[in-house]
Amino acid sequence: MAIIIENPGLLTSVQDAGRFGMQRYGMSPAGAMDLDSMKLANILAGNDPNTGTLECTYMGPAIRFEEDEVIAIAGADMAPTVDGQPVPMWQAFCVPAGSTLTTGGCRNGCRSYIAFAGGLDIPVLDGSQSTFLRSGLGGLEGRKLRAGDRIGLRAPQAALKNMVLRTLPRPQRFKKNVTVRVIPGPQDDRFTEAGLSTLYTSQYRISEKSDRMGFRTEGPEIEHVNNDANILSDGIPYGAIQVPKDGKPIIMMSEHAGSGGYTKVGTVISVDMPLVAQLAPGGTVRFAPTDVDTAQDLYVEKLAEYDRLIALFNADYEAVYHLNINGVDRYVGVTKKE
Repeated sequence: MAIIIENPGLLTSVQDAGRFGMQRYGMSPAGAMDLDSMKLANILAGNDPNTGTLECTYMGPAIRFEEDEVIAIAGADMAPTVDGQPVPMWQAFCVPAGSTLTTGGCRNGCRSYIAFAGGLDIPVLDGSQSTFLRSGLGGLEGRKLRAGDRIGLRAPQAALKNMVLRTLPRPQRFKKNVTVRVIPGPQDDRFTEAGLSTLYTSQYRISEKSDRMGFRTEGPEIEHVNNDANILSDGIPYGAIQVPKDGKPIIMMSEHAGSGGYTKVGTVISVDMPLVAQLAPGGTVRFAPTDVDTAQDLYVEKLAEYDRLIALFNADYEAVYHLNINGVDRYVGVTKKE
């Protein structure tokens, strides 16, 4: 059984955590722009956090289901409906066979992720189902989805354990103006002291020329030593901040190149990259320096948060109680006291 894409939305593609170990061959990792939202959607849907999802940008799709299937949508609020009736964001629910899920324009952010219990039946290329759009590889024929596309469901589920408990503790909220933490280097010595001060005291606007490869910014120029922005090409990580000769930072995103020859003043830490990914053109970003130990500690805390959610959703509860708090339905599971 499968899902049928009736309307693909503006830019919808299959994305998971990306393919790694291939940059040495010039292959971009690709993968979800907002890895946190992608993983949360999968956890809600009972999947491994790195399972393939549909990444929806700005305007979401309309999807008809051939079989009962549990899904979850995380990231930007797309005001989803099933056969015209509102259904929740950030919560697992079942779409009945024959029904159509319809999503609208993203509110409060610009990217959403639809996870399907059991995963999508999409070929795995170099360890990933992700679509590398710039090269036409992976995902569904290496492209964004089109009306009429049919995608199989790998192991459809009509219900999951503790379904009523599978909701995020709080809705996701994304800001249009963010501050992200940066590990300086590796070429921060190629910038003047005035240039580094400019980076960390200025606000930069996300340009309309941004895409899945990189977010170009508009703002004060960062001054290079000897006005030289070129280096011998070296590796580029997700979140690297390249500064070409014009002095305007470029934040490297999911489809970044394997290597490049522009100076890199720093790298946005992993846990803050979702804040960047949810910025639409016109949004703004500020940079604040941090260190590797802090970045690693925050990353470990994020992994622990995923583990806590997985344990919460899969625990054996003695009873589950329904509460209505200020008109909002909540469910509480109670475990047996040891």
